[in-house]
Amino acid sequence: MENWILSILMLSGAALVAGSIYLIRTGKNRKQGWLMLIAAAVMFMNVAIWTIPTPENGAVVTDSTG
Repeated sequence: MENWILSILMLSGAALVAGSIYLIRTGKNRKQGWLMLIAAAVMFMNVAIWTIPTPENGAVVTDSTG
């Protein structure tokens, strides 16, 4: 189930990049274009963070020395 969520995030990020390039190049709404580009970067970074492997199949290792 997680894989299709990551796929949708990647596709929507690509659509945001395409739309932001269109807005920036045509000069219709440059501010919104830059904000869309930032939103796409945030989406791509979220996907990158979620796909980073963790030790022991997702187990969180904590230090018990306090």
